[in-house]
Amino acid sequence: MPLFLLSKPVTLHFLTQLRSKTTDQINFRKTMVRLGRIIGYELLNTLDYETVEVETPLGTKARGIRIYDLENIVIINVLRAATPLVEGLLKALPTARLGVIAASRKEKEVKEEFPEEMEVEIFYSKIPNITSKDNVIIADPMIATASTMKKIISIIKNYSPKRIYIVSVIISDYGVRKLLAEFPDIYLFTISIDPELDNRGYIIPGLGDAGDRAFG
Repeated sequence: MPLFLLSKPVTLHFLTQLRSKTTDQINFRKTMVRLGRIIGYELLNTLDYETVEVETPLGTKARGIRIYDLENIVIINVLRAATPLVEGLLKALPTARLGVIAASRKEKEVKEEFPEEMEVEIFYSKIPNITSKDNVIIADPMIATASTMKKIISIIKNYSPKRIYIVSVIISDYGVRKLLAEFPDIYLFTISIDPELDNRGYIIPGLGDAGDRAFG
């Protein structure tokens, strides 16, 4: 699984704002949108392209490239937390088709270090037509135990897309290893790999509940 860890000063600057408990709801959403846009542009570099020739305003020829895979993008918004992240992705990938999946996990405290699996319910999905030419981006800002993401990836794999991308802001070390083991062919973009999960399955240090902080 190609792993793209976008831990550059600009992304870490915005991530620090998201982590801070003093960041209010409006600025939390705006910052998540900014990170979505940055990740979207980084993701563009992995899409398929072709060499083209264009005529400049001076009547000369110039060789360049056209990323034709821009025409074959489907973004899956994992409701509700991913909505501002998806808004940013759409700024970088404006021709993308959009699907939504609403999922909830049954939270539980365990005596062990953390719950290795969470019970996940998919209670709504609306997915556009996906073909073998399509690059599918599944956006979820926080990936903890990866239980939700595993379930969604399994749904998307039934469509046999060209590639599957996972876009997150923070993923746990456990979640990375779990996805690596089960889905070695996906592409994962994230800003930070956080080291721990608590006994409820929350990422530590994390940033809290992204959906609640974005929408109340």
